[in-house]
This record gives sequence, structure tokens and C-alpha cells, in this order.
Amino acid sequence: QMVESGDALVQAGGSLRLSCAAPANILSGHTMSWYRQAPGKVRELVAEITYAGATNIPDSMKDRFTISRNNTKNTVYLQMNGLKPEDTATYYCEINQGPRVYWGQGTLVTVSS
Repeated sequence: QMVESGDALVQAGGSLRLSCAAPANILSGHTMSWYRQAPGKVRELVAEITYAGATNIPDSMKDRFTISRNNTKNTVYLQMNGLKPEDTATYYCEINQGPRVYWGQGTLVTVSS
């Protein structure tokens, strides 16, 4: 079971770090991704990180978002800076093992203007 940090309300321009803890047998050796979904919009990739630490962040977000992981703690973090109201969404962590896909419960991030 993957467990994300709790819902958050932040002001525009603020920062927030999300975390996702996963059992070692699920996380070990696999890439973890963060997605987000705003009301009425499709789910989109925010960031992903391989087990070795290589990252991929869409160009539209890479100047504000970073992703990291602590394999000892079996946890992946999403650091978000300079938050904007349009970042308001539910954020999900995900591990895709091919045959099986695991999702976190979702974290509602609300950015007030």
C-alpha cells in the first residue's frame, strides 16, 4: 500500500513537499511517478524518478518542481516551489510494474490566490 502525505492548502508563491511511502517489495527497482488531475481535466505526468535516481520532469514544470527519493526509507518526494492557483489538483504517486500498477490514495493540493 502506498501512502501519501496529507491534503494541503498553500498560498500562491508558496512551497510544498509531498511524500509517498511504498512497501519495499513494490518500490525496489522501480520508477515512481507523480501525476496530477485537476477537476474536469485529464491526469498529467508531473515528475518521475528511476530507482537509480534519474529524473524526468515536463518542461512546463521543471523550473518549479523537483523529485527525489530515499531508498532507505522507501519514500519518494515531490518538491513544489512557486505554486500557482493552476497547480490546484489531486496529486497521485504511481508505480508501474508492467502487469501491476500501484497508486497512492491521492493528495489534494489547493493553491489560493
